[in-house]
Amino acid sequence: MDAAVDLFAGQGYAATPVRQIAERVGVNPAMIHYYFGSKEALLHAALEQALEPLAEAVAAMQKKQEAPVQNIVSLILGAFSRKPSLPILMAREVLLPGGALQAHFIEHFAPRLGGALPQMLAAEQHERRLRAGLDPRLTAQALFGLCVFPFISRGLAEPVLGIAYDEKGIGKIEQNIKELLQRGIYP
Repeated sequence: MDAAVDLFAGQGYAATPVRQIAERVGVNPAMIHYYFGSKEALLHAALEQALEPLAEAVAAMQKKQEAPVQNIVSLILGAFSRKPSLPILMAREVLLPGGALQAHFIEHFAPRLGGALPQMLAAEQHERRLRAGLDPRLTAQALFGLCVFPFISRGLAEPVLGIAYDEKGIGKIEQNIKELLQRGIYP
């Protein structure tokens, strides 16, 4: 599944033949068709395997009825640092118009992930742990952008900005996002 995510992210769903995925993992393309039925079903299964742990963690946060922004940042960055191709796949096939995963994501994951964040942030506002004047929907979108864009921009961020994407580098990205959210950008 990781090979499928990597190839779909790097080349796009339409440009990635099942044969290439099969070669990457050392199996016959017929085996992929046997287990998944179609390339689209493989794409859906790969997305589900990659996102389900994140969806479960968000559900656990909702159940505790406590979702500090710092924890949300750690959760998102942790998920994407374990699967760094996933944000690229999501940008390409979920967020952009005509993406092959858009309808599937909206139906199966949006309510449990991005759709859950505004409710969690509104609850944080109600408990006075988050500033009252913020729109929870826009705040969720901004949080997601802050946590996802570093992975999408990696191809330029490493060589141009010198940002490291090893464990220490991801830790610095996380700390910077948390500082920015906690203290703002102004002195």
